Amino acid sequence: MINMSMNKRCAGLTLGLGVLLLSGCSTWNQMTGSEESVDYKSTVAGDPLSIPPDLTQANRDAHFRAPEGSATLSEYQQSQRAQQSSGAADRILPTTSGVSVMRDGDLRWLTIDKPAEEIYPKIIDFWGEQGFTIHSQDPRAGLMETDWAENRAKIPEGWIRSALGSIIDQVFDSGERERFRTRVERVNGKTEVYISHQQMVETPTPDGAAFKWVFGKEDPGLNAAMLARLMVFLGTDVQSAQNMVAQAEKGTGQAQVIQATEGQAALTLGEPFDRAWRRVGVAIDSAGFAVDDRDRSAGDYFIRYLDSDTGEKIEQPNIIGRLFGGKNTAAATPYRIHVAEQGSTSVVTVLDQNGQVQDTDTAKRIIGVLSSHMTSQ
Repeated sequence: MINMSMNKRCAGLTLGLGVLLLSGCSTWNQMTGSEESVDYKSTVAGDPLSIPPDLTQANRDAHFRAPEGSATLSEYQQSQRAQQSSGAADRILPTTSGVSVMRDGDLRWLTIDKPAEEIYPKIIDFWGEQGFTIHSQDPRAGLMETDWAENRAKIPEGWIRSALGSIIDQVFDSGERERFRTRVERVNGKTEVYISHQQMVETPTPDGAAFKWVFGKEDPGLNAAMLARLMVFLGTDVQSAQNMVAQAEKGTGQAQVIQATEGQAALTLGEPFDRAWRRVGVAIDSAGFAVDDRDRSAGDYFIRYLDSDTGEKIEQPNIIGRLFGGKNTAAATPYRIHVAEQGSTSVVTVLDQNGQVQDTDTAKRIIGVLSSHMTSQ
């Protein structure tokens, strides 16, 4: 990794004069009003269009099935023309009505008047179109997570890059990687969609002799940009998406103050259950906890947490493994993050598998991680 980084920088020096001539970055301000550019290239290769040898995927599509029954050629041609005419609007820029942007403080999400079963597979297709491969997905929990990807839009563009093509792409590196997590929930007959991300930044060591990857800060504006793109993918026209995102900016103010109970594994939020549940869920996503399930009616998120501060030796992969999908050899312990309303406030605690409240050092660390991510929302 270090050699790769140094080679890229040496090559970059040889093209320093060319960099001065690069210009013309594309922007995303049409959608969000910011200068954020988005053009991702996954660090993991994938083939989302592959079909099993038995063609079971194709057989499910009516397009690949022969018409049943008997018919004359003229009748068949007439029915085909009718299908093409009636289905043209569905195949070209299909529209999805009932999509709105919601906001609570810095949190933004989509509310869609469609069932989760219909929205979930479309979101998978959306991430593929954005240049990502799916690292993991759990339809039962309504979660999916992409692999790490580089935002190539942060690399200067211009006629030199266009002329040199892949050579420039191999030489220049933005030094940043992101992966996104999408959470889908059923709420009051509608589907809510939340997007969060984690960032890694290539940073020089204190002595300047090498580089290492460290976690960066989540950018709420980037989450909003991807939500806007998802709206357009689902059928909302660009102008409407732009207007709804702009209107959401005029929404509710900052979220209520968070108070952590000193010396205890508990967190008190000055908010009713609905808002507290939403904020805790986004904090869990941003922190990268493994989520097995959730039960909104009981106020429980079922997570797995690998505690590295218990004194137990944990075999960690190198930075390449951590960044690009390596796993720890130690098993993560299952817990519940419990949200309970108490009057006008809500209390967040950590439970074990049997529903017993935990006040251990591990539970305190979990609360600390959630608190740090919620205060940045």
